[in-house]
Amino acid sequence: MKQPVQCWAVVPAAGSGTRMETDIPKQYLPLRGSTIIEHTLQRLASSDCIAGIVVAVGADDEWWPTVKPDIGKPLITVTGGAERCHSVLNAADKLIAMSQGDGWVLVHDAARPCTRVADIERLVSTLQNSLVGGLLAVPVYDTVKRADKDGKVIATVDREGLWRALTPQMFRLQLLHDALVFAISARKRVTDEASAIELAGGLPQLVEGHTDNIKITRPADLAMAEFFLQQQDKQPCA
Repeated sequence: MKQPVQCWAVVPAAGSGTRMETDIPKQYLPLRGSTIIEHTLQRLASSDCIAGIVVAVGADDEWWPTVKPDIGKPLITVTGGAERCHSVLNAADKLIAMSQGDGWVLVHDAARPCTRVADIERLVSTLQNSLVGGLLAVPVYDTVKRADKDGKVIATVDREGLWRALTPQMFRLQLLHDALVFAISARKRVTDEASAIELAGGLPQLVEGHTDNIKITRPADLAMAEFFLQQQDKQPCA
């Protein structure tokens, strides 16, 4: 059986995470004796598909120098930008300068510490022969409502074909780089890498992941992430 390709991972970590209502960026909050970002980096590095990791941090980030992730793989830091797309583009520029060519890159949220290694490896295995790439996602099962600015329901949205986008998102490096440049120059707001690829005319492939791959956004998510990590410790294939 053909072995999955190796990819560099990019972790944009320049955001402030204001919805967590804390004085420090959410990626540095404590989680099971470590920080959120350390769990995230260790989870990525645990996959044989990951050759190394580039982390994009804020120019005035005073917490990153205190983080000492023991991942056993190359770890590179670049300066992040005003928005996620700028941070990922800076990381892509660094990888291109390292002569990574048209290899693959996996972009993963700093605040997703529960991503399963098996999901990462299935994503890579599924997409390694794709011309574009794709992302982990889960189908939408709940009834979806559209609201007005006052929070009143104005429509029930047909959930057929709707998916929640997760990370990692895996794309060919040069393709992603060019898509981000295009989105930024066109002043289009893209909230994930797949959005940039779509804007450039690409069709990302959805690869179903697990619902415990949560992004820590609000205070209650921290306890949920701790619970999921505890449960995954009991599952060797997590």
